[in-house]
Amino acid sequence: MSGLAATDVAASLGDREVLNSVNFSAKPGEVVGLIGPNGVGKTTLLRILSGLLIPERGTVTLDDIPLATIPHAQRAKQIAYLPADAPVHWPLRVDRLVALGRIPHASLWQPIDHTNTPTIDSAMTRTDVAHLAHRVISTLSSGERARVLIARALAVEPDVLLADEPVSSLDPYHQLQVMEMLQDVADDDRIVVAVLHDLTLAARFCDRIALIADGRIAHDGQPDVVLTSDVVQDAYGVETVTASTSAGEFVVPWRRMDSGSRST
Repeated sequence: MSGLAATDVAASLGDREVLNSVNFSAKPGEVVGLIGPNGVGKTTLLRILSGLLIPERGTVTLDDIPLATIPHAQRAKQIAYLPADAPVHWPLRVDRLVALGRIPHASLWQPIDHTNTPTIDSAMTRTDVAHLAHRVISTLSSGERARVLIARALAVEPDVLLADEPVSSLDPYHQLQVMEMLQDVADDDRIVVAVLHDLTLAARFCDRIALIADGRIAHDGQPDVVLTSDVVQDAYGVETVTASTSAGEFVVPWRRMDSGSRST
């Protein structure tokens, strides 16, 4: 697979232009983090990459094939999109909800429950929800529910996994677990693009980081190139401190530039 690419993409929400002439690409084997302040178009770009939103201008290709020309059934097998705070409208058991990820692969001759049990079980084990298999989704905590929805996306076995804030409601243990899992997915020669707000996790787990500002990809490169004090300060309006570890240096947001809070 050659990769996923957006070329000269533009999009608006109402009368507000969100993305303008965005060029972005991701290749198999890498985890790419999309970062930037709230409202800059990260989710919009992710939805365009998934094919769920048609850009006003520009093209998206998968393996050099325009996404718009790929049949929906085929695209559903190739791309899994995990939205932030995805609603669940039915009181399903966890194992049955995860099994919905196999729908693109199912047919009248191959029912989901009978042919895909190992895949479903594996997805639940990787996200640490196997012990919740018989629980109803509405009885779970927000963090447990988030992991179940990630398991459903994994059950698709996609070539491309697009995740919008996949760790936002998780405790530190499960944040690390999910980020390690995203790395594992990429290591299977697949593409992972994740919207992240935790810059430390982005630095630790992403192979590349793309920062969106002013409707464009303002910075794109390895974490140590993108996540500098100057770039973070300019993009987010926060002062930073640098933390040094055996794994390298990390920029940590410390306080708002306009904050009157006491020094620490």
